[in-house]
Amino acid sequence: MSHDAPYKGLTRFASLVSLMVALVLVGVKVWAWIATGSIALLTSASDGLVDVLASLVTLIGVRYAGRPADNGHRYGHGKAEAVAAFVQALLLGGAGLVLGIESIERLINPQPLADLGLGIWVIIGSSLAALGLVLMQTYVVKRTGSTAIAADRAHYVTDVAVNIAVLLALVFENNFGWARSDSIGALLISFYMIWNAKGMALDALKQLLDRELDITDRQRIRAAVLGCPGVSGVHDIRTRNGGDRVFVEFHLEVDGHLSVDIGHDIGDVAEAAVRQLFTAADVTAHLEPAGIDDERLDNLLK
Repeated sequence: MSHDAPYKGLTRFASLVSLMVALVLVGVKVWAWIATGSIALLTSASDGLVDVLASLVTLIGVRYAGRPADNGHRYGHGKAEAVAAFVQALLLGGAGLVLGIESIERLINPQPLADLGLGIWVIIGSSLAALGLVLMQTYVVKRTGSTAIAADRAHYVTDVAVNIAVLLALVFENNFGWARSDSIGALLISFYMIWNAKGMALDALKQLLDRELDITDRQRIRAAVLGCPGVSGVHDIRTRNGGDRVFVEFHLEVDGHLSVDIGHDIGDVAEAAVRQLFTAADVTAHLEPAGIDDERLDNLLK
């Protein structure tokens, strides 16, 4: 039984706002880097440029994932969100690696900075804008469960952390004259970008490789099915995350003497009970007489 995932308009709106904010922030940070010469500001601007590309990828991925199922994609197009998230991870990791190398070079050969006051105010404003965007995206993820928006939010959580690191570096250099604090801050930021990219890539691969939902969700599914009237047992539960929804299949055991109509009604109730557990789910029950001796996936996996 298939149902279109709700709140598609909300994910599109969130991805569009993210793109516009990213464009503004990267422009402001590039201007501040040119004015100050700060490698930490350059790191933050580069991270912002990655955010622009990532937000664009997210916008495309969300729009494609929102397409309904068709003859060529009967499970829908939800995995486009996982592809978008994986591309974001590659962009973020690559930028972190390049900036880390540049930071080490600047650490060895420090350079004087100019107009640090301007840089400090730019970073404060950027931090507030990024924080507001993260709060908006958190709301959208809670309502929709969107993988692509969650990955985009991870970018902006990184952006907030990056801005704080840049702010501290500029304050230390401006107030205490620590010539290498700018380079140290940039190096720490690059390490964090690479670490964050790794987590994003692993999360995306779980969906792309059809990894089962975690044990807690599977236990909730089993309990919901067994709690339905007329159900004698359940086995061979298979699950996967499709990006815009989860897919759940299971073999439902009922009294073999029941009519097909009654057994079908029990199956409908069990499917509905499982759908209630998730924001969006496509649930399929395969009806079987209780006690049947057949080859089971559960036994093969054991």
